[in-house]
Amino acid sequence: MIRVGTGFDVHAYDPASPLRLAGLDWPGEPGLAGHSDGDAVCHAIVDALLSAAGLGDIGGLVGVDNPTTKNAASTDFIKAALTRLAGHGWQPSNVSVQIIGERPKFAPRRNEAQQILSELVGAPVSLGATTTDHLGFTGRGEGIAVIATALITRS
Repeated sequence: MIRVGTGFDVHAYDPASPLRLAGLDWPGEPGLAGHSDGDAVCHAIVDALLSAAGLGDIGGLVGVDNPTTKNAASTDFIKAALTRLAGHGWQPSNVSVQIIGERPKFAPRRNEAQQILSELVGAPVSLGATTTDHLGFTGRGEGIAVIATALITRS
């Protein structure tokens, strides 16, 4: 059996925080506001994986009211989602992610991020990035949006 799920996440920039995106630190870039480290790529991946398995979303997995997840690494949320999937007999086959925003310039670090996330997920993770030609909140440089699609199969 094969299933597909979609995840979406948005975070505003927070210049007072360091940027963590796609499992990488981005020195010199404004961070993303959030209860955890704000890694919108990881959050969208979690939602895509859970959605594909019919297991809810990131809010039901870790929640923003949980004090133990304050400033947590979002890569840990992916690990928790994978544990939940495995517990229900699912495993990821691949994940595709599209980052929408004016910054950071993603292409120079795409391969590095894909390698880290693929190892974490245990399946290929492909990453793309685009802008909105200065339209909307991402175009005005107010934040980042991320869409992820996950394909999962029965273990």
